[in-house]
Amino acid sequence: MVIRSQIFAVLVSVLVWLLLGCSLSYASQEDIDCLRSIKDSLEDSLGYLNSSWNFDNTTEGFICRFTGIDCWHPDENRVLNIRLSDMGLKGVFPQGIVKCKSITGLDLSSNKLYGPIPSNISQIIHYVTSLDLSSNNFSGEIPPALANCSFLNILKLDYNSLTGSIPPVLSLLNRIKTFSVSNNLLSGPIPYFNVSLPAEDFAHNPGLCGKPLDPCQSTSKGPKTGIIAGAAVAGVTVAAIGVAIGMFFYYRRVSVMRKKKDDDPEGNKWAKSLKGDKGIKASLSNTSMPDLS
Repeated sequence: MVIRSQIFAVLVSVLVWLLLGCSLSYASQEDIDCLRSIKDSLEDSLGYLNSSWNFDNTTEGFICRFTGIDCWHPDENRVLNIRLSDMGLKGVFPQGIVKCKSITGLDLSSNKLYGPIPSNISQIIHYVTSLDLSSNNFSGEIPPALANCSFLNILKLDYNSLTGSIPPVLSLLNRIKTFSVSNNLLSGPIPYFNVSLPAEDFAHNPGLCGKPLDPCQSTSKGPKTGIIAGAAVAGVTVAAIGVAIGMFFYYRRVSVMRKKKDDDPEGNKWAKSLKGDKGIKASLSNTSMPDLS
């Protein structure tokens, strides 16, 4: 029985070793494909990647000697950090990073990257603790999906061309220690963070407000607009009432005149008749009677 137990334990150990070996091999190949995709997708104007990232070498841990790459272990092709700051790289955000499933840090700062930050960013770098995309030319809005990168301690998006507001859901980043969005085109209120952040991390955005910047302006313009609109409506109403009163008296006068005309359809004919009768009487009185003697 003891021998059987020992044999069984050995078999289990061998099986676990095989499973881990296959898993590590698969992960290593994915990391190699990840870096190859990054190199292929970016314009390397200064030649940093072309001179260092040589994929013809197939020795274990060879990618760990690439410029800007940190591995979990020097002899294991599993990428821990990608640091490609200030290398003159040009292009959009490299989506191939999704294949580097073990990275905890990504620094693409001070390059010439442009376009939007991917809306599914949390699916690409879910486990990163540090993300630095500063000093590029990223545009569009800050993706709310960054709130799903729940391990983030450092998030730097300053010196880009980002627009819109800071998504309120980013306040859910409970581990955040550094958050910088200065020198963008952002507007609206700054969400609440559970850490004190300096004003310079939000400075030079045309419409940002709230702590640690100046308070947001109250919506006092709304009531003023309502008063103006109400005054305009009241003025129109008064004018309408005035016109109605004027029309009432006008039609009343016309109605009276018509009634008088209806009572004397011949106009002043009776007066003319009376004047005619008086004229006849006067004529008779002035006529001399014939002499009958």
